[in-house]
Order: sequence, then structure tokens, then C-alpha cells
Amino acid sequence: MSDLYWLTEEQMARLSPYFPKSHGKPRVDDRRVLSGIIFVNRNGLRWRDAPREYGPHKTLYNRWKRWGAMGVFGRMMEGLSAQRAEPQTLMIDATYLKAHRTASSLGVKKGNLGRLIGRTKGGMNTKLHAITDANGRPLSFFITAGQISDYTGAAALLDDLPKAQWMLADRGYDAEWFRDALEQKGIKPCIPGRKSRSIPVKYDKRRYKRRNRIEIMFGRLKDWRRVATRYDRCPTVFFSALALAATVLFWL
Repeated sequence: MSDLYWLTEEQMARLSPYFPKSHGKPRVDDRRVLSGIIFVNRNGLRWRDAPREYGPHKTLYNRWKRWGAMGVFGRMMEGLSAQRAEPQTLMIDATYLKAHRTASSLGVKKGNLGRLIGRTKGGMNTKLHAITDANGRPLSFFITAGQISDYTGAAALLDDLPKAQWMLADRGYDAEWFRDALEQKGIKPCIPGRKSRSIPVKYDKRRYKRRNRIEIMFGRLKDWRRVATRYDRCPTVFFSALALAATVLFWL
């Protein structure tokens, strides 16, 4: 198949430092297996439908589950973004991701934190909260149920913010506590005020226009069918799909 995806040798060299060490029997071809995992995630396929060029589909699935549980894909995104990010200006926003019935069916086991899927006017959704650098490349993610406020995601992402000069956000993040938290970190908020404010908030309108880059980032992530539509019940597995898509699209 001419449209198969293959990682280059240069890309593998960037990713290999984040691979776990092989114990006992050596792993099969990392490039082939990881390329197959990317192909399945990008096209939203069942694992059994993976092209035979990538090897047995059980090998792809087992590697995906094992590395996802170990947090390998998240470390790939975090490590590469730390090396290449331009965090002088940060951006924050959130978007909805449609949950497929296979992700939202069946009851949740006792003691489980839940699937982070909620019911909104648009149906069953997961909300993705993201922080990006000045070029709209993702630095960190946080996922919640669809009906959860943007403020919850903002509060969760505050502790992991890198040193920066500016934070761009839409008026949905216009809250005094959020502005104060940013200023305590030495970050200047560039956030328009809500229309309900009696006193308008001044902000740099020219700088604010750059915020469209985070919208473009969300659009590119949703080109991956396994991200745009959530098929996985487990939030950890779904987060691995997000981290892998972000790594391939923005950091390789």
C-alpha cells in the first residue's frame, strides 16, 4: 500500500530515548510496530484491520496497551516539547471531542474515577483542555467530561506552566482568580473581558490575534480519527492517543 505511514530514521532517533528498555527477549522492529500504531490511530481503525505490512495486529495492540500504561507516549510529547518549545507566549483553550458509543457504554466499576465522558447538547463528549507555546504547539493536556467548566481545566494546568511572559485566552477565561494566578507566576494575561463587566478590560488586541494558532492546533489534532472521535473507554488509553498525535504532528 502506497499510503502507509512510516517513521523516518531521523524521527526514530528522536523517539528512541523514550523507549523502555527491553528485558529478556528483544522487541520486534520498533520502527515497524510504532509506524503501525500511528497508522491505526490516525485512521481510526480496529487493530485487526491494520495492514499486514505492519506485522501481526496483536503485536501492535499489545505494544500500544503496554506502552500506554507505562506513560511512554506522554513522555515522548513532554520530552520533545521541552527541547523545542518557544514558551515566551502561552495559549490556553478547550475543545469538545465526540465520544463513540463504544466508549460511553456499560457501567463504571466502583472505585473508578470514571471515563471522563459527559452529556452535553451535542451528545456524549469529552473536553480537551490544552496549553500551547507561541507557535500553537501543545505543551500539556488535561481531559474532563464534556460538561465541566473551562475553569476546571485552567486550574489543573496552572501548576505545570513553564516560565512565560504572556498568556493568551478568550473571554471564557476572564476570571479574577485566573488573572491573579498568572500574575503571581510573572505572566501577563492577554484576555478580553466578558461583556457583562461594568468596566472594560484593556488587553493587547494585536497580540491577541495570534490566538488562532491554538484553534489550528485543535483542528490538526482532529484530523486523527481516533482523536476526533473517542473510541476508548479508558481515559488513560485515550490520553495516549492524544499525546501520540501531538508528538507526530508538532514535535517530530
